[in-house]
Order: sequence, then C-alpha cells, then structure tokens
Amino acid sequence: MTATLEPDKMKANQDKFYGREREFVYKFNVGSQCFELTVPLKFPVKENPNNLHGRLMLLHNLPCFIESDLKESLSQFIEEESLRDYDREAEAALEALKSGEVDLHQLTSAWAKTYAETTLEHARPEEPSWDEDFADVYHDLIHSPASETLLNLEHNYFVSISELIGERDVELKKLRERQGAEMDKVMQELGKSLTDQDVNSLAAQHFESQQVLENKWTSELKQSTAIQKQEYQEWVIKLHQDLKNPNNKSISEEIKVQPSQFRESVEANGRIYEDQRKLEESFTIHLGAQLKTMHNLRLLRADMLDFCKHKRNHRSGVKLHRLQTALSLYSASLCGLVLLVDNRINSYSGIKRDFATVCQECTDFHFPRIEEQLEIVQQVVLYARTQRRSKLKEPNDSGNRNGGNDDKTKNIERNYSNILPGEFYITRHSNLSEIHVAFHLCVDDNVRSGNITARDPAIMGLRNILKVCCTHDITTISIPLLLVHDMSESISEEMFYQLSNMLPQIFRVSSTLTLTSKH
Repeated sequence: MTATLEPDKMKANQDKFYGREREFVYKFNVGSQCFELTVPLKFPVKENPNNLHGRLMLLHNLPCFIESDLKESLSQFIEEESLRDYDREAEAALEALKSGEVDLHQLTSAWAKTYAETTLEHARPEEPSWDEDFADVYHDLIHSPASETLLNLEHNYFVSISELIGERDVELKKLRERQGAEMDKVMQELGKSLTDQDVNSLAAQHFESQQVLENKWTSELKQSTAIQKQEYQEWVIKLHQDLKNPNNKSISEEIKVQPSQFRESVEANGRIYEDQRKLEESFTIHLGAQLKTMHNLRLLRADMLDFCKHKRNHRSGVKLHRLQTALSLYSASLCGLVLLVDNRINSYSGIKRDFATVCQECTDFHFPRIEEQLEIVQQVVLYARTQRRSKLKEPNDSGNRNGGNDDKTKNIERNYSNILPGEFYITRHSNLSEIHVAFHLCVDDNVRSGNITARDPAIMGLRNILKVCCTHDITTISIPLLLVHDMSESISEEMFYQLSNMLPQIFRVSSTLTLTSKH
C-alpha cells in the first residue's frame, strides 16, 4: 500500500483519515422489543474482529442467538470503513503528486527500493560465513588422506601451548616460594621491628606482583593461541585449494606424514597424564512400560576430565581417539559430557577451573575460547534474569505466589547473574580429546544427601540435558555416577539404590539415545 512507501510530506494525509472514531450501529430484535447497540471504533482497527465481537457479547450481556450475525456485521463494517480510508488516502496521495507537493523521483525510488528488498528474486544473496566455509573445508579434509597431517599439526600446536603453560607454572611457583620466604621473615619480626601495617603492605605487594605476572602470561597465551588459530585456518584453506588442483604435483609431499618431523612432548614438570588401568562394564537396558526404549550403558572408572585431556605421548591408540572425535565434529553423532558445577558462571575454582585449564592447553581452531563462551553465557543469563524478574513482579501474579516462589524470587534478586540448581549452560569444543559439548549442570549440596527425589532439580536438569541431546544429535554422553565427581564415605548404599531406581525417570525421553562410548 502507498501508506508504507510515501515520503514524509504525504504522511500528513494519513492523519486526516486515521485515528478517527466511527460508530458501529447494530440493531436486533428480542421478541417484540427492538434494541440498538452503538460502539465507537477507532480506525484503523488493530484488534481481530473475532476477538472484538466476543468482548462485545460478554461486555453487554448480549443474547447468544445474535452472535453470528453480530460477528458478520462487525467484520463487514470494519472492512468497508477501512477500504474507504484507503481510497481517500490514495486519492489524497494522487492529488499531492499532481500538485507537485511530492517529488516523483523520490517516490519511485522508495517504491523500487522496497520492492527489491521484499522480493526474493531481487534480494541480495547472503554473504558466505567464514565459520561455515571453514567447517565445510575441514570436514572434507578430515575425511581425506590429509587427516593424519591435520592431527599431527594440531598435536604440535598442543605441545607448544602445553610447554608454554609449563613455563608459566614454574615461574608462578618460584614467585610464590620467594614471596612465602619473604612473608615468613616478616612474620618473625612482627611485634619487634615490624607492625601489622608492614605485613599488610607486603601482602598487597605480593598480590600485585602475582597479578602482573599472571596477566603477562595470560596475554602471551592468548596471543599465541590467536596466532596458531589463524595459521592453522589459513593452512587448511590453502591445502583444500591445492587438493582441488589436479595439476599440483607437490601436494602428495605436503600431506605425507613422517613421524620424525613431528614433535613429542618433553617429560618435564610432571605434566604427562599417565594412563591408568581402567575398570569398565557395558550392558544394555530397556526402559518403559508400553513403548520401550533401549539404552547402551557403559560404567567406567575414570576421572571426568580424562575424556577431555590430550595425551602427550602421541601413540597410535591416542591418535585413534583423536581421529574419531575429529571425524564426528561436524556430524550427527556428537559426544557430550556433564560437569557438576556451582551457581557461578566462571572458571575460578573446583572442577570449573580444572576444566578451563584443560581447554587452555590446546588451541580451539573452530569455536571461541572457553573464556569468551562463558562471557556470552553470563550475558544471556543476565538478560534471562531480567525478563524473569519483570514477570515475577507483575501485579497479576503477586496474589498467586506462595512462600517457595517468594524465596526463589529473593534468590534471583540476590544472585542476579547466577543460575539456579537444575539449570545448565553449554560450551562447544573442538580441542578436547573425546567430547564436543560440555553441559555445565548447576547442583547444590542436596545431591550428596540421601533425600534426593525424582523431582530434585539435579534430576530434572539431567532430563532436560537428555532432551537437548535428542534434538541436537548428541548420541554419546558421559554422566558422573551418583552425581558426584569424587567418591567419599558420605555416599551411602541407600543413595546408590535411590539413584538406580530413578533411571526410568531420568531416561524418560521421546526417542532412543545410544549412550555407549564410541571406542
């Protein structure tokens, strides 16, 4: 319509016809009595006539036998009056065009621009995304004879970053030891020649020195990983282009693998992860009463981070694990891992810090760094909390809240950027040994008690994680047994049986999951 394409001078004509009230008059008979319904309507009418006539019936307590006729009359009235407004507006626009009030070239340009932007055949093609292009190129190469070359190059980068991290740890350890010796000397002189103020001043100096050194290494590691990522992606793109050229005779030498050319890690600083003897058992279970679903379970004695850590000794078995993960990176058979974390979205302590350390040991060539992903999650959680807080404060809901909801609201307001038990956030990875997706599930101390039920937030969170797995092609997922990362004496036999009996509730999903590790 011309209303959407007119210049500013012609918009004044809309005010002449829009925003006016017209009276809708409806007459009907009830027995021998004649009634007349008069309703003022403001045009353009934005409300659906079907909803409007229902409101009129309810508001004026009208008899039900006139409902159909009222609906038809109301719709006809709105349609006719709207058409009259459109006609009057079009006539006014034409008059303005004839009188020269509107620039003809400006009007035709506006029409042509709008038509080109809204019509598919004239729309500009979407610009190709670098991430999507690189993903396609990598997928082709990893399924080609160049796959081993890619893995060895990634391993070399991993060794380089790991050695850099080792140097950082040694330097930080020396600094802490030197500061510890200085603090011991000061404490011996406390009360003699030194005061508490001197101790606090020295502690502040030590803290500042540690921060300066840590920031220096953080910046260096960030710069090194950025350089590695750029070099790797450019090399992958170039190799893919060379493979497409059949006349390139040097390509076979480029992808030829000679083990002596690739670096092996130095067995220094005790940073080699030794393979421990693994105890495992695999079995199949069927869950469900009428519609049974099959699940392949694999019990394994291992640390959860063993599925993430790269091995320094680049043996054939290690290569196969890494190759399998790389082959399925852009596929419908992804691998996931559940980490039990607290309600703070960071990587400062506990399993979160250990996981972030493993992620930092190898450059991620496909996805953002773990720190960048956590920053995005924090922003999303902050936005979600803002929306949830506004909904909880609506007047309509204030009378329906119970004490539990009030406590939950206070918790949200008190921890505005934190998540609640049962909620989880997801990070993506291409630089870990055997997984692509990490589910960070928030749990509280209740999981360690013997009072956990099927409605516990942790159990509900697990069910939601499995639903995400079903809808996003994650066919293998590793879950901490008994919902703890460390076994302790506080875990009783009763707790084991409680969680065992909850398996049907946890795996009650709409489609089958294959939970067997793909080894």
